[in-house]
Amino acid sequence: MPEIQLGVHTIRTHGVKVARFHMHDWLILILLVVIESVLILIEPFHRFVGEEMMIDLKYPLKDNTVPFWAVPVIAIILPFIVILIFYFIRRDVYDLHQAVLGLLFSVLITAVLTDAIKDAVGRPRPDFFWRCFPDGKTSFDNATGNVQCTGLKSVIKEGHKSFPSGHTSWSFAGLTFLAWYISGKIKAFDRKGHVAKLCVLFLPLLVAALVGVSRVDDYWHHWQDVFAGGLLGAVIASFCYLQFFPPPYHTDGWAPHAYFNMLEETSGNRRTSSNGSHRQTELEN
Repeated sequence: MPEIQLGVHTIRTHGVKVARFHMHDWLILILLVVIESVLILIEPFHRFVGEEMMIDLKYPLKDNTVPFWAVPVIAIILPFIVILIFYFIRRDVYDLHQAVLGLLFSVLITAVLTDAIKDAVGRPRPDFFWRCFPDGKTSFDNATGNVQCTGLKSVIKEGHKSFPSGHTSWSFAGLTFLAWYISGKIKAFDRKGHVAKLCVLFLPLLVAALVGVSRVDDYWHHWQDVFAGGLLGAVIASFCYLQFFPPPYHTDGWAPHAYFNMLEETSGNRRTSSNGSHRQTELEN
């Protein structure tokens, strides 16, 4: 179907109707937030760490190049601003609602899976030695040989959450969804050979990749953690996007499924109303 705009569907005129139809989806999002909060609070699995294993865990304890507060900005607020810009251009609440819903599902599902795996695996971070022994004096159990940490409990707890990288998975979830979204809007795969459009799509993915690289440079994660986090975020975001939008290379890739469903329902109601009017006229005659 070629790109058309039948009337204007704004937040004021259709927002309540669209949100009410997806009320159960918003309730699931709230549930995901609760689950994520619980996963952050619980104690991760403390994997056995012997003295010989500490050789690979003595990297310096550094601050984050990308702080924790910046991750939601990169993964959620930045894509939301782009989505909002397209809303003001097209005035289509169906596109706005489905895009925001898909974005939040991408990030929250990724977050829940990431932290669930973190807690279950309990892999030590590369800087675990200095988290465990901030004064540099080691201590190991005489019987088992397991490490006996003397550092702050909260710092040690965070030291057991290396796999997979949360910064990376969040960033790839939000920015991969954004790349999919932009590709549909600018018709990047219209077979006209405009390679410049691909550069626009690669920009969000580059930002996500740089976030992942910073986690290795800061010695907060092993490279396997970053690779797994990026793959997890990208896959979840792709599934969530295709749940709400046609593939970007599709003819109807410029709008969400809900928009075309609305057009079909409107067309069907008009045909039904028209047939009813004809029958009434025949009866009167």
